[in-house]
Amino acid sequence: MAALEVDIDNFDTLVLGESHHRLVVLDISAQWCGPCNILEPIINSVSLEYDEKQFLLTKIEAEDENMKIAGRYGVRGFPTVIAFINGQEVDRFHSAQTANFVREFIDDNLDKNS
Repeated sequence: MAALEVDIDNFDTLVLGESHHRLVVLDISAQWCGPCNILEPIINSVSLEYDEKQFLLTKIEAEDENMKIAGRYGVRGFPTVIAFINGQEVDRFHSAQTANFVREFIDDNLDKNS
């Protein structure tokens, strides 16, 4: 599954609201960010291994009004990936990571949501 693009206008519905039904993983990144460009294909590829009913992969570009979301969650660098369950942040990681790391992150948070 490719990441669902979100922005400040639909964040509460598509990330927080949806996290009451399944795990939501939010990738906060910026186009100019090298590690973001490394992580994006990795996280998209790993997400294909899962059923969309298990979790939703979302992405927000940290620019303009969307920076308010990064600020709300105290993001200090990009990329930052945050897991949400029941409207709350339950986990996060920073920077580019390996496919195995991303898979373990998703699996650990799916376990929290069961």
